[in-house]
Amino acid sequence: MKYALLGGLAAACFPFISVSAVELSQDFSLLGNVGLFSEYNSRGLSQTQRDPSLQLSLMLLHSSGFYVASWSSNVDFGHGSKASYETDYIGGYLWQPSEKVTVDVGYLKYTYPKQSNLNVSEKYLTLDAYGFLFGAYYSDDNYGSQASLYSYVGYKTTLPYDVGVQVKYGRSDFKDPVFFNSDGGSRESYRSWELQLSKAYVGLNWSASFVGTDLSKTECSSYMGYEDVCSNRMVFGVSKDF
Repeated sequence: MKYALLGGLAAACFPFISVSAVELSQDFSLLGNVGLFSEYNSRGLSQTQRDPSLQLSLMLLHSSGFYVASWSSNVDFGHGSKASYETDYIGGYLWQPSEKVTVDVGYLKYTYPKQSNLNVSEKYLTLDAYGFLFGAYYSDDNYGSQASLYSYVGYKTTLPYDVGVQVKYGRSDFKDPVFFNSDGGSRESYRSWELQLSKAYVGLNWSASFVGTDLSKTECSSYMGYEDVCSNRMVFGVSKDF
């Protein structure tokens, strides 16, 4: 398998995984990773009330570009939620027309085994071209029938001393208003951002990210149930490939 393709897959599905894999055969490779993070951040929103998160991932890759994967993390939504962990199932295809251009298309299913009414599916398309990043994730089953679209633009590069840097700016749109503010108004979208520095050192992958959203405390509380899980903050992580 070409390692350029492998690297593109790892970055597309599991951004904290470095380019290493177990070659099962001439056509199949296996990627695994375990990581500990200061919280589970998703699109600027903390899924663990800003508490630590243990994350596991496994990906089976074929030399053609097809892949299947699974990813899991603890979650904490509070307010009596029975969901204690999330497991995602992913299937997709990565096309690499040149060494510096990759296109990834696939299907992603978020599941919460102890609270299945939170389960959501998405179809996605991402592009990495010469370090510039573009992506879109569409769902038509949020909260049963609520449609949503998450899109982003970004850029990644490598600084001296092999320090990776990635910046991403995203927008999450819902069909109906889901964010309510203190003056009685509402809106159906919000913006999120992330600036991440990463480096491989002593066999581990280290990362530090500045993340946040443009949601007010009241809007955050109306959607997530807490005021402080949408604000600007730092997220730190360390992971290991296996």
